[in-house]
Amino acid sequence: MELQPLEVRKKRLRRSMMFLNCQKPSLIKDPYIYKPDSIMLDLEDAVAMNQKDTARLSLYHALQEIDYRGVERIVRINGLDSEYWREDIRAAVAGGCDGIRIPKTEIPADVQLVEQAIVAAEQEFNRPEGATLIMAAIESAKGVMKAYDICQASERLFGLALSGGDYTKDMQTRISGTGVELLGARQNLLIAARATGIQCFDTVYTDLDNMEGFRHDVETIHLMGFDGKSIVNPRQIEIVHDIFTPTPKDILFAQKVVHEIDTKKAQGVGVFTVDGKMIDIAFYDGAKRTIALAKASGVYKGDLV
Repeated sequence: MELQPLEVRKKRLRRSMMFLNCQKPSLIKDPYIYKPDSIMLDLEDAVAMNQKDTARLSLYHALQEIDYRGVERIVRINGLDSEYWREDIRAAVAGGCDGIRIPKTEIPADVQLVEQAIVAAEQEFNRPEGATLIMAAIESAKGVMKAYDICQASERLFGLALSGGDYTKDMQTRISGTGVELLGARQNLLIAARATGIQCFDTVYTDLDNMEGFRHDVETIHLMGFDGKSIVNPRQIEIVHDIFTPTPKDILFAQKVVHEIDTKKAQGVGVFTVDGKMIDIAFYDGAKRTIALAKASGVYKGDLV
């Protein structure tokens, strides 16, 4: 399969990113049946220390042998302070993963070090140059403060992700379910990502018995501007996709906005109303994004207006 351009791959649809433990082959053999946008094949926290080699081998064979049917395959490697991460990258790149997630990213040099290892692995295993993307997980106060610089560390970097558990430990607090303890980090990461043109992903919600709370959490981060949500269970996918996918009403309104702005601009009109709402040129890009997202989500089959 021909490799898509870097910028196209960096901007792909990533509403849901489901974590899967590479220590358990049964979990990584067919997650595509749940239709997440991306899967996170985990070699780090989910894998016991004495099972790292086994999990890495399981990962390689899964990437080589399983048709994930268009689902993006990201690999979370072990931390850069461990003895495992270089071999994690070699196995992931050799297997043909789509990207590497760096845990506990705190400075741009972390991204650059991983990029160097990826480049070497692509050469070693005859993978196309630039085939492997990078995402950076921010898990500390230092990482949050350095987010803007981290975003600019590599052309391969497609996104930042907040890891709420480790971040709240570093902040000497806990996950409350209200989102108050995460608000500063969420805002900072989003601002850094938007300023540099990359995507931003929210942390997992681990209370699987509280689906109402999960929906509220997803609605909150969607309103804030996140591109997607990390998840830990297939039951969470439907809610994430429902919230992050434009409704027919959203799509129709966006089409009207684009059409009216294109028409009125040619007539020299700068401000007008659409469905009773005052609109100007500032709404144009947002309307275009809504239509593009609807198309990528498969709910809009027409041409982009």
